[in-house]
Amino acid sequence: MSATILCKKLGIEAPALPRAPYPGAIGQRILAEISQPAWADWLKHQTMVINENRLNPLDPAARKRLEAEMLRFLFEGGVEKPAGYVPPEA
Repeated sequence: MSATILCKKLGIEAPALPRAPYPGAIGQRILAEISQPAWADWLKHQTMVINENRLNPLDPAARKRLEAEMLRFLFEGGVEKPAGYVPPEA
């Protein structure tokens, strides 16, 4: 049976992440406060942000932007889809 946490993002008890998904203090905060489903939601959102804004994850400026977006998404709310985003057809 996996551990559960009260997820700050979702506001529910949900499965905890097995390890910090990000380095340093931010990773430890995510591990302590964010659930597996919320992290999966972030990964989907991150992919959309990278694609819609044509970001190169190897570029330090893009990484800084993605980190700021991640913190807003996971802990602050109010994150919007990029302007002009059209979801892919299923």
